[in-house]
Amino acid sequence: MRTRRGFCYPRVTGGGIFSEKRVGVNKRKDFSGEWIVSRKRTRTIPVVNAGGSDLFDSLPDDLVISILSKLSSGATCPSDFINVLITCKRLNELGLHSMVLSKASQKTFVVKARNWSESSHRFLKQCADAGNVEACYTLGMIRFYCLQNRGSGASLMAKAAISSHAPALYSLAVIQFNGSGGSKNDKDLRAGVALCARAAFLGHIDALRELGHCLQDGYGVRQNITEGRRFLVQANARELASVLSSTTSGGSSVSTRQLLTWSPLPHPHPQPHPHLRHLTGSGCPLLSDFGCNVPAPESHPASRFMAEWFAVRGCSPGPGLRLCSHVGCGRPETRRHEFRRCSVCGAVNYCSRACQALDWKLRHKAECAPVERWLDEEGDGVDVDGPVDVGDDVIADS
Repeated sequence: MRTRRGFCYPRVTGGGIFSEKRVGVNKRKDFSGEWIVSRKRTRTIPVVNAGGSDLFDSLPDDLVISILSKLSSGATCPSDFINVLITCKRLNELGLHSMVLSKASQKTFVVKARNWSESSHRFLKQCADAGNVEACYTLGMIRFYCLQNRGSGASLMAKAAISSHAPALYSLAVIQFNGSGGSKNDKDLRAGVALCARAAFLGHIDALRELGHCLQDGYGVRQNITEGRRFLVQANARELASVLSSTTSGGSSVSTRQLLTWSPLPHPHPQPHPHLRHLTGSGCPLLSDFGCNVPAPESHPASRFMAEWFAVRGCSPGPGLRLCSHVGCGRPETRRHEFRRCSVCGAVNYCSRACQALDWKLRHKAECAPVERWLDEEGDGVDVDGPVDVGDDVIADS
């Protein structure tokens, strides 16, 4: 507060954070060359005392933890969260609080396979112990498929599935369908369908597509072609809606009109489907059922990690083992001939019907060519668990 003469009352603070700094008088010459003294208005400048406390230290821990929880939940990359941890000792301690780690988004755990280390493993484990379902699922997938720790990986995915995590439910369904981690006799089709139905109820697109094909083929459930078609259409509709919403919210330069315009592939299929013979090409990569030209959906960070993990190691999960041919999957076989091959060309193999349907529209539709008999890597004919019919009417017209 100032007086009429411009002086300031001394500021009194309890912690002694601010002190008063006055500016002295000002001397200048007049027109005659004589020095005159003019009083300059004094002002108070806040100066932080060297031995005083910082304002940040006066904030309660609960408030800082709440702010850090909001930041971790909205992190778009690991550096958003790591930059906070390396700021100071207090932020490092509070940033590793269980409440903050439990709210971290899935993009906080995006780690490159070539940068995988014991510290990154320990951080994911700490987040999973804090109750973060995304960390449970990501670490479970890495342990089950990459580190070959089947029991621990499956238990972490089950922990996430109990919390209604749709990708974890679907991954467990794929494990049940293939009997991953065990023998061919360990398959449980009914359990796979039940897990897939739960994930589909939560809106998981791949689970909807998988359940639709199971109903149409009578695979693990009583055959119901009409209901299967309904699930397939619902999966494509949800995929289209998610792409359109992300394009609108993300400010993409691609207009909705361009997404809904038919854009055939440059190389026509050697044997086009009878319903698509009037087209100049084989259709767009995805959602050709609706005549839409949309990009492939973004894969989960765990799937990208697995694909990079095996790419660094020569794209081979082991002797005689293969990866799922869908580029956005990354799942490897846990035993020989676990995945089913294309019954037409035998050049590709898939862990699930959902991956097969996506890859068929993405690229394999233009590459698949029938052969009389296809051989395995050793040159012998193989007896697969069951053919994958990639050219049926269900996939082309769903």
